[in-house]
Amino acid sequence: MFSFLIRRSRGLLLAAATASVVSGICGVLLVSRINAALAVDNSTATMAWIFAGLAVAVMLSRTLSSVLFERLGQHALAELRRYISSRVIAADFRRLEILGGPKVQSALSEHSTNVAQFFVSMPAILTNSVIVIGCMVYMAILSWQIFLAAVAMIGLGSVGYHLAHLRAIRHLSVASREQDRLFSHFRSLVEGAKELRLHAGKRRAFSEDLLGRSVEAVRRSRSLGMSIFVASASWGNFLVYAFIGLVLFVLVGDVPERNRVMTGFVLVFLYMVIPLEALLLNIPRANLARVAAARIEEITRDIPGADADDKPDSSRLPAELGSLEIRGVTHRYYHEQSDEVFELGPLDLEFRPGEVTFLVGGNGSGKTTLAKLLVGLYAPESGELVLDGKPIDDINRDRYRQIFSAVFSDFHLFERLLDLEGGDLDERGNRLLRRLHLQHKVQVCDGAFTTQALSQGQRKRLALVAAYLEDRPFLVFDEWAADQDPVFKDVFYRELLPELKAEGKAVLVISHDDRYFHLGDRLLKLEHGQLSVAEKSVSCESPNPETGGQASVGSVG
Repeated sequence: MFSFLIRRSRGLLLAAATASVVSGICGVLLVSRINAALAVDNSTATMAWIFAGLAVAVMLSRTLSSVLFERLGQHALAELRRYISSRVIAADFRRLEILGGPKVQSALSEHSTNVAQFFVSMPAILTNSVIVIGCMVYMAILSWQIFLAAVAMIGLGSVGYHLAHLRAIRHLSVASREQDRLFSHFRSLVEGAKELRLHAGKRRAFSEDLLGRSVEAVRRSRSLGMSIFVASASWGNFLVYAFIGLVLFVLVGDVPERNRVMTGFVLVFLYMVIPLEALLLNIPRANLARVAAARIEEITRDIPGADADDKPDSSRLPAELGSLEIRGVTHRYYHEQSDEVFELGPLDLEFRPGEVTFLVGGNGSGKTTLAKLLVGLYAPESGELVLDGKPIDDINRDRYRQIFSAVFSDFHLFERLLDLEGGDLDERGNRLLRRLHLQHKVQVCDGAFTTQALSQGQRKRLALVAAYLEDRPFLVFDEWAADQDPVFKDVFYRELLPELKAEGKAVLVISHDDRYFHLGDRLLKLEHGQLSVAEKSVSCESPNPETGGQASVGSVG
């Protein structure tokens, strides 16, 4: 991650680092001028001007460094989020389902922010590192014997800091992993709001056992890790003051210019305390960023860019759909109800334009999985999809998906009608809204819905409007009418589906509304992963008084 960010911001990083180094050098020179002024009886005007120049240089270089690194931090955050988003968009859908949304959200927010904060703390790390090194060099000039003692003292502090560092990193890594689970609980906090309010015991258990424990685990691990860093920084400061005592009372004997040497060492060490403390406190940020970067790398490795075709012509659609065949397609996945691996298929199907197909089956029979295989969201484990005589593979699967519009049961509704053009887009959208009786609640204005604060059924009608306006050759509706009122079901089955059929669209409707099955060209039934063709009753135009309007369905496949 750091290599990627440095490559993307090499010039800005070099300028900011240079400003930080200049700031540190000027700070050390400023201390040397102060010590020189203390060693003489009368300061000269030249010394005053040099002091003033160095003070201004410190101020300007430190300001420039901070501004550049702040810009670098924001640039790094934007680059990370663009990088992760591009990997998510290009990822294989099935792999993305397995990975889960909370990990992606954690990478885009918490982990990315921690990495970006490292760049914000870089001026403090660089500047203070230069100051500490410069002070050590100046001490060596004053007295190499005392300098060696200082090196030994700093080495002792470094060993202790390193041991503490290793332990602290383990706690920060635990906190980083627990953060992913915490984001999952945050999502449940909103998406499960209805269920939590209807069940006090469930609400209490979620708040205390899940959310509360996860929040506490992150707090405890992160606090412990950072506390170890703070304690090690205090240990470093203690060694500094201990060394000042050794210089004053033990190490400096009867040497030439004793007062100048003692004053110089004490002044340098006192000046070095704040930069050393800042350096030790900012290093944990760097380590937290390293842990976050490693977590981002781990997450993005699980979502490799697989099948998104970003070529300019990738979204070009065929003028019309000729034929679409499913030949011997199978797919295996874990089935929760039976607690075993469920196999769908082998499936053999053919779809043609101007054909409305109904798909029925019990819960868990594989209807939605079949739809995802059909539209190319899942790759078949065996068999193949053939579009107009051409097999679909990993190379052309993304282009193949562009012939479909789908409204799944777990659909997502974007606030804008994305990638739709035409000066009459608003007019066509609002015309559909009127047919679906939504004109008083929402409008299409400048290619966007004016609100999404609607019921689930109303939002699903908006998703239908978006799919209809996309004007794709093949449309898939997964239980669209399940939560619609009878009047809207009639509009969907008796008006919109015949219109799509007349326009030459291929349509697959997953439904349990058997009173409308006669409106389709064929009825497919899925049982235990196997597909059969069902016979439709021609007498289901009007409700059957004996069966309550249910059509008779008999298997002929």
